Amino acid sequence: MMKLLSWLLVVATLAAPATAQPATSLGAAIQAGQVGERYDGYMGFAIGPSAEVRRQVLAINIRRRNLYLELASRRNVTAQVVGVATACQLMRQLSPGEAYLLSDNVWRRWSPGQPAPVPEQCG
Repeated sequence: MMKLLSWLLVVATLAAPATAQPATSLGAAIQAGQVGERYDGYMGFAIGPSAEVRRQVLAINIRRRNLYLELASRRNVTAQVVGVATACQLMRQLSPGEAYLLSDNVWRRWSPGQPAPVPEQCG
């Protein structure tokens, strides 16, 4: 169990730099709830963003996919498992007003006072 927790922290830490210092337009889109975290560990579009924001999100998702593939290979699991584990961590770190997508494919915005939006597979 301790190894699993350590591994999840590593995944979340490694995935975070892809979103830690977003460009101004991406940051504004995140705060506006246009772009958010998905249950599979990738970012998605809740509302159609600008072409620049779309390019930035796609670049982040490519970096995340490469990271997930690398970590999956090391751990002998699928990239999907790594992505979901990362989503579990990233969604717990959402700020008020940020959008998120669970497996029901309904975009929501997180509000203070609500429980952390965690995908059902996080437990």
